[in-house]
Amino acid sequence: MINTEQKEQIRARLETYVKRYPSQTKAVNSLKGTSAGTVSSILNRKWELISEDMWMKLSSQLDSASEWQLCRTSAFNSLMLYMQDAKDESNVMWVTGPAGIGKSTAAGVFCREHKNVFLVTCSEDMHKSDFIRELASKVGVRSIGMTVRETLAAVIDALVRMDSPLLIFDEGDKLTDTVLYYYISLYNALEDKCGMIFLSTNYIQERMRKGLNRGKKGYDEIDSRICRRFVPLDLVNSNEVEAICQANGLLDTAAIRTVKQEAASCGNDLRRVKKSIHKELKKLSLKDAR
Repeated sequence: MINTEQKEQIRARLETYVKRYPSQTKAVNSLKGTSAGTVSSILNRKWELISEDMWMKLSSQLDSASEWQLCRTSAFNSLMLYMQDAKDESNVMWVTGPAGIGKSTAAGVFCREHKNVFLVTCSEDMHKSDFIRELASKVGVRSIGMTVRETLAAVIDALVRMDSPLLIFDEGDKLTDTVLYYYISLYNALEDKCGMIFLSTNYIQERMRKGLNRGKKGYDEIDSRICRRFVPLDLVNSNEVEAICQANGLLDTAAIRTVKQEAASCGNDLRRVKKSIHKELKKLSLKDAR
């Protein structure tokens, strides 16, 4: 049973979410399984007719608070700067870094903190229609009854009407060639009107090299539109790992040393760092409880 305090927390998260869009209608369109009336009722605290299921459905789509304390690494700060520049200047770039460096985390934070920023997480099984409809959903365009071409046109029309919009495509290297071709159409229609950033592992560089060498369709156009350059992120270093430990309450010298050793064995992957910190905190709490 969701209590009043939890409802108030969801309402606050919804209010923050809506403010990221140019209008409440656009925000509603980006949410699945809800309506303008429901969103309006929740924002105005008219909760009597809102079902438990609706509260849960809405909550699952909104950003939630986390007890994990973010530590801004060099890679994080660089990526935030790149995204701000792309948004302000309608620039396009492809940023690369190994898995676990914090690309998705930084993109999520930037999206939450800025208006008219839309984050699309890409996947290998995305078809053209999946990609365009997912983009439409994020931007707040209702695509029901539209063809893929009509949906793309509606997305472009919505974006050009916004003030300094930014599209972030996370894990862009997972997109198939067929879907990537849509990027060319997006770029051509949105050049100097909308910033775009692709985030991925370094694998994309080898894929691009092979595509260019073989003269594969679309690769030269894509390479040109990202200015024939992939922008690398700095790797996480041991000092940053220590700072993350301290930010999350792990102050024991021996425990921090253990986390740093485990992190170093896997290239300072931040997912491993987080897991190691939780483990060391648990060990210390059990030790104190004796």
